[in-house]
Amino acid sequence: MDALMAALVVAALAQIGDRIPWLAAILADRYRKPWLIVAMAALALAAASAIAATFGTWLAPRLTPEAKQLFVAIALLLLGTGVVGTVKPPDRLTGWRIGATATSFLGFFILAFGDGIQFVVLALAARSPLPSLAVVGATLGSLAVVATAASLGENAWIALPLVIARRIIAALFIVAGVGVAMSALGLL
Repeated sequence: MDALMAALVVAALAQIGDRIPWLAAILADRYRKPWLIVAMAALALAAASAIAATFGTWLAPRLTPEAKQLFVAIALLLLGTGVVGTVKPPDRLTGWRIGATATSFLGFFILAFGDGIQFVVLALAARSPLPSLAVVGATLGSLAVVATAASLGENAWIALPLVIARRIIAALFIVAGVGVAMSALGLL
């Protein structure tokens, strides 16, 4: 159960101000179908997280419990350093002529597959006896932010104080990563 809650919280926090919800806001404005956009985001995020969890499951028997814990710490530290940076606007996918459903699914999958959250899902899945809970948690956490962005639309979404929020979230991830690393190394 810890993989579910950890992935849910990390994904929800990491998505604030990130490119995936921004793309959701853009696509919801363009297609005027916010719930279709959210549904395609759910499928794409679940697919990307499932791939990450599969690798985590493969990696799990090769790591000691301390190494698994250290892997989670590294994932949090990398996510924290990634969150602190400036977010570039996502590609608006205006040249894609494959319809709202396919454009949304593929656009979200491409962004999610290279996202730092997937590294955290991989690490949590490697540590958990039920790796699928990391997939569910990351998907639900991300969707909470994606649905909000899609319902607000792009102008309202980017008007939020996302830069300040991301700096605070980055600090939280870095502090959590250091704490988990110290615990894994027996220093805490």
